[in-house]
Amino acid sequence: MGAKEFASLLGGLALFLYGMNMMSQGMEAAAGNKMKQILERLTTNRYLGVLVGAVITAIIQSSSATTVMVVGFVNSGMMTLRQAVGVIMGANIGTTITGQLIALDAGAIAPFIAFLGVVLVVFLKQPKVRNIGGILAGLGVLFIGMEMMSTAMMPLRGSKAFIDMMTKFSNPLLGIMAGAIFTALIQSSSASVGILQALATSGAISFSGAVYVLFGQNIGTCITAVLASIGTGRNAKRTTIIHLSFNIIGTAVFTILCMLTPLTSWVGGFTPANPAAQIANMHTLFNIVTTILLLPAGNLLAKLAEKILPDVDEPEEGMYLKYLKNTKPVTEGKIGVSAINFELTHKEIARMLEIAKKNVSDSFTAFLNCDDGFIPKVEEKEEYVDFLNREISEYISTNMAHESNTQGSRILSAYFKVTSNVERISDHAMNICGYSEWLKEKDVRFSQEVREEILQMQQTCEELLTLLLNENMEALDELSRVSALEQKMDDMTEDYRNRMMHRIQEGTASGEGSVLYTEMLTDFERIGDHALNIAQEMTEVRLAE
Repeated sequence: MGAKEFASLLGGLALFLYGMNMMSQGMEAAAGNKMKQILERLTTNRYLGVLVGAVITAIIQSSSATTVMVVGFVNSGMMTLRQAVGVIMGANIGTTITGQLIALDAGAIAPFIAFLGVVLVVFLKQPKVRNIGGILAGLGVLFIGMEMMSTAMMPLRGSKAFIDMMTKFSNPLLGIMAGAIFTALIQSSSASVGILQALATSGAISFSGAVYVLFGQNIGTCITAVLASIGTGRNAKRTTIIHLSFNIIGTAVFTILCMLTPLTSWVGGFTPANPAAQIANMHTLFNIVTTILLLPAGNLLAKLAEKILPDVDEPEEGMYLKYLKNTKPVTEGKIGVSAINFELTHKEIARMLEIAKKNVSDSFTAFLNCDDGFIPKVEEKEEYVDFLNREISEYISTNMAHESNTQGSRILSAYFKVTSNVERISDHAMNICGYSEWLKEKDVRFSQEVREEILQMQQTCEELLTLLLNENMEALDELSRVSALEQKMDDMTEDYRNRMMHRIQEGTASGEGSVLYTEMLTDFERIGDHALNIAQEMTEVRLAE
């Protein structure tokens, strides 16, 4: 192979990988934030999970991208480890579509597919149509790249040194190692299988030797998911163990079958004149049979992963992000990343709201009992809320700059406003708690009537904030309940203020205590206002999904 052919090989590989990335980006832009709903509905059944994994992978032509998505979903808690099993197996089946298309010489129409995709992207304005165009353009570019690689490797069939090297791959161990290492390096089993098909078509490697390289390629493709799991939670790492276990077990079974039975000759006999089809058929058979064998044992694979990576308590100290700590804000071109980002952001904001809710409860208790002993811990939690507000807001801002989906931008904008309103609720709680110091200093004592009013306000705030933490907060009927509670708080504020004025006129309330009570009523009313803002924004999130 000369310098020109080598450059053509690298250029073809670049186009292949770039086309795959284009398809992932197109699908992410088209359905990124809806991936959560799709998977929630379809992965409760492991057989449907296989179908989902196969379809998604067939569309984007990359089992690695699908598996990386699953790792992210498991890490974010959107999918359980057992749900992930079926999707991973389906992804292995879906990736065989690439080889079948190569065997059918789909590259002949690749320029037309790429042209159609570019026309949709450049000349049409509808976002959905343009996203579909991106997928088609990526598919065309992918096969143009494969054609370039095939052409570049044609001279290798005349190289005795290269043919001698390929002959060594008839040794199962060497073939498996070669396939695994090469696929791990380029991080694409579709590309490596395509190159193997090109080598077989040129006569540089026999089908009997290619099968072991093919089996190794299935192992090598796991490296992408392994890299994606670095820095994630233990469940995400367990997902990669399941993926790796699937391919290692499949490789062991098929290697034994090829060595002890005429399986290779039998599969080759279906298309004796088409080496590319022989490899594609073996690849498809490998993944379908391995799925049939291991799918009933999916729970056992999950238990094996849990045994290899048992739970470890990792106590956190100080202020920290719980859900966003191991997540990179920008992961362009990764399918499902929008859904993962939204889910993790939602959970982190809910955690922030829990802290603010505790502050509100403690602050009313401090005010009711004129106890300034609550001030230090309320201040500590208030600093924590401020920290979370800064970190979450920065995370959202970074993602907004790279969000390709219009609906996704609406969701991020809504979350940004929610975070700000949660921070303001905590500020008002801090105000209420701060009044307790002055009340204690002036030795103010509240009457039973006033104490009952303060308790009623505390209970109403807790009811409202608990409602905001409901998992179904995005539903329209929940917005109505929040709105009704906010109106109740407005009415209570007006009523209690009038009662206070009446007590002052009767001389049963001190002027000093009444001033702070008025300030506290204002904070109470504002908490309701911010809570309603949060409910409205969360409803906007549901409408955008």
